[in-house]
Formats: sequence, C-alpha cells, structure tokens
Amino acid sequence: MHGLIANLMALIVAAAPQVVATDSTCKLDVVEHVLVADVIDGDTVRLKDGRQLRLVGTQAPKFAHGQASAVDWPLAAESKKALADLIEGKTVGLAYGGLRSDRNGRTLAHAYLDGSDDWVQGAMISAGMARVFTAPDNRSCAAELLAREVQARAAEHGIWALPFYRIRRPTELDDAIDTFQIVEGRVASAADVRGRLYLNYGHNYKTDFTVTIAPEDMKAFKSVALDLRVLLGKTIRVRGWISLQNGPEIEATHPEQIEILR
Repeated sequence: MHGLIANLMALIVAAAPQVVATDSTCKLDVVEHVLVADVIDGDTVRLKDGRQLRLVGTQAPKFAHGQASAVDWPLAAESKKALADLIEGKTVGLAYGGLRSDRNGRTLAHAYLDGSDDWVQGAMISAGMARVFTAPDNRSCAAELLAREVQARAAEHGIWALPFYRIRRPTELDDAIDTFQIVEGRVASAADVRGRLYLNYGHNYKTDFTVTIAPEDMKAFKSVALDLRVLLGKTIRVRGWISLQNGPEIEATHPEQIEILR
C-alpha cells in the first residue's frame, strides 16, 4: 500500500507545473536584499544572516519534526524541493505588508527573486505546492493568492490532486479537529449573541459546523463593507483551524478567510 501511495504522489508531482516565479500585480516595496542559505520546508527558509524567513500568505505541507504520533503531510518533501529549486542559494528581495515578525522571531515577508518582480509566494501557490494562509495582521496580496489557488485547484496541481487537501463539506469534519481546513457549504442560520456572530451550517449548533466572529474582529469585516448578517442562505467557503466548541468550529478573524460563492 505504501508503494502505491508513493507512486501516486510521484505522478502528482510529475504532472504539476514547473515552479517558476512570475510577475505579481500585487506590488510591495522591497526594502532589503538577502541571501537564502537553505530551505526548511515549503514556506520557511533560513537566510544567510541567520534569520528564518516565513513566506507570509502561504502554508506548505509540513514535516512532523519528531512530534509524537505525527506524520509528514503528503507532498511535504516535494514542496520543500520545489522551493529549494526556486530560491536556495539565491538572493531575494523582501517586502513587508503587515506584521514583520512572529512570536518565534521569524521574519514575515513576501519574497521576490532579486532584480525582478518574480514573486515566490505566487509561484508556490500556482504550482499547487502550498495553500493560502492569511492572518489578521498579515493580509497583503491575499486576493491574488486566492485567485491563483483557485486556478491551481481547478487544474489539480500538486496538493490539489490529493484527497488530504480537499475542500471539505461541513459534515466531514469529525476527524479534522486541530487541523487547518477549507470548508464549503450553505449557511443555514445566523445569530448575534452579545456581539459575537455565529454562522451555522446546520440546524443543531451543538453538533453542526459553525463559523464564529468575535466582537473585536467585526470591525475588520465592516472595513471592507461586508455585512456578515446577509450571509444567511449563501454558500460560502471558509478557511482556518478547526476547533471543537460544541460541534466543529472555525473562528474567522479577518475577511480573507471567507469567500462568498453564491
């Protein structure tokens, strides 16, 4: 069985497009130029000056790194190699569109091949070697990254050929607690409880999937003129970490987590 899985993954990688950085319409000012020493995984690299750079806006397949009972995500090695082939040993320009470092001290930036507008994050998303992953304090270029992800998924590039990374239905999340998922479905009901908004994908809030937005995060949605209360009956796609609060839940903190489909 393991041999069959390995062969399938090899075919998926062979069918994926070559990871080539392309121009981005999302222009950020490059403020420093750094040499990439080596690649840790498909979204994290070590710079020559000793810093770790996290390619903000993306989430590549992860390695277990010795965690108990954990296994590498499918295509983790292939994603790492794709990024290494693209930038290892090369100089990149760094541009900042939000918070510049995380709590672990990693630099958070968009990267461009030196001397050009060739965008590293865009290349990894277009090749299906990463998913779009945004944060409330780092949302720059999200719209273009999401558009590239749609194209990669439609073409079944890279990770999108594997069921592991599929867009989930609200009813198939029982095994997905504490994982990052993209969930798509119809909003069955909505409620505002003391300023916290609940978007319920089923009629039993104690067991069905729910998206919640805290009062302090509502202003981020209002800033883009998105009234979440009109989402009743709409089919929406939401991405985030699944927690268990009664039923499965994603807490949305910023608009880029939610896509209104119809």
